Amino acid sequence: MVSLSLVAIDMTILATAVPSVVKDLGGFEQFPWLFSIYVLATAVTTPLFAKVADRLGRKPVMIAGIVAFLVGSLLCGLAWSLTALIVFRAIQGIGAGAIQPMAMTIVSDIYTLEERAVATSYVASVWATAAIVGPTLGGLFADYLDWRLIFLINLPIGAIALWLLRHFKEDRQPAATQAIDWAGAGLLTVGGIALLLGLLEGGHAWAWASWPSYLIFAVGIAALVAFGFVERRAADPVLPPWVLRHRVLAPANAASLIVGVVMLGLTTYVPLYAQSVLGHSAVVAGFALAGMSIGWPIAAATAGRIYLSKGFRTAVALGALLVIVGGLVLVTVGESSSIWHLAIPCFVLGLGFGWSVNPGVVAAGSAVDWEVRGVATGSNMFARSVGSALGVALFGAIANGLVRREYAGGEVPPLEVLPADVLAPALHAVFVVGLIVSLPLLIVAWRTPVRLTPRTVVTTE
Repeated sequence: MVSLSLVAIDMTILATAVPSVVKDLGGFEQFPWLFSIYVLATAVTTPLFAKVADRLGRKPVMIAGIVAFLVGSLLCGLAWSLTALIVFRAIQGIGAGAIQPMAMTIVSDIYTLEERAVATSYVASVWATAAIVGPTLGGLFADYLDWRLIFLINLPIGAIALWLLRHFKEDRQPAATQAIDWAGAGLLTVGGIALLLGLLEGGHAWAWASWPSYLIFAVGIAALVAFGFVERRAADPVLPPWVLRHRVLAPANAASLIVGVVMLGLTTYVPLYAQSVLGHSAVVAGFALAGMSIGWPIAAATAGRIYLSKGFRTAVALGALLVIVGGLVLVTVGESSSIWHLAIPCFVLGLGFGWSVNPGVVAAGSAVDWEVRGVATGSNMFARSVGSALGVALFGAIANGLVRREYAGGEVPPLEVLPADVLAPALHAVFVVGLIVSLPLLIVAWRTPVRLTPRTVVTTE
């Protein structure tokens, strides 16, 4: 729980301080990279860490992740430019790629399905605390102290986590028998980076219909296609193909992917709307974002009662409906709306996210054996990270494109002086696209098994 708090706080503390960071370091159109590079680094390292954990154990992977996260945090606190900060955020993301899947894999290792309904509520309390502490600290640091403290505060928390991990002993320590699938890991990294770069810089650094755009998307798609072929032939693949066919993992991962797209996209732009359009301070903007972050752990803490009594499909279906309802209310927010009009749909969305994703995470950990549990849990975290990267890139391209259109190709003013009547339509378009992306959650709910039966609890089918 302490280890996971590093990632949980980091997900909420930075968003409210973005205007201060941009004002100090510059670069409005590059600020989405602060989020996208983090989630991309998390996405491409999660499958590798998960595979290593299935061989060497969970503890060494968790320790390595915490150390990487702390190194990245220290460097972020010392960053001298936005470019340097973006690079150091990538190091943080690498650490998060180990911490998140290991936290949930350990829960699956040491608790039964029934016990996980309670254990996940404790884990959810970490996110609930971060939802309150993160935005508040981010706003306070940005408004009254120094935004660099947003990163430096991770150092004492990480030190406590490392000290506590000394007492954690694993019952199983499998030996590594085969070489790590470095080719697959490399192709996944190249493909993900290329596609994300194309989405973020298309229409800005180069036109969408231009040879640089065609080239970078071609490289990304080719690398991912090659990754698929390599994984089918690898003796011990980083992301085994059977994960995509598994009756439990496939819908659970699809839900995580969709929620990742919507969640981090809105996490990036809701505080921006509250500050730059509605005219509130960073602290108040953090309050609006906290609605989403509080709703998720509440749903995670109560989802166990639903899937144990009514089944996993019912829990996911309720979550999908709440996500759509929250999205519908969010698109009605306007320039004269109150902060409550922004916060309430975020809370409803958070509830929907929790009920859509958490039952799938629990089911995934219960549907496979110990030897591949890290891969199963890691694939779910991987899907959410990929979704988050795509969400930031997609929404960033939409918002930046609409803002640049208002200036007819001229220089875009800095964030702090961008008029609300220019920024508001761009951010409203982000909310609309988020609603559209969430609709397939209803199909995912229909594909989710009601119960875990001998037919669904298998390893490689």
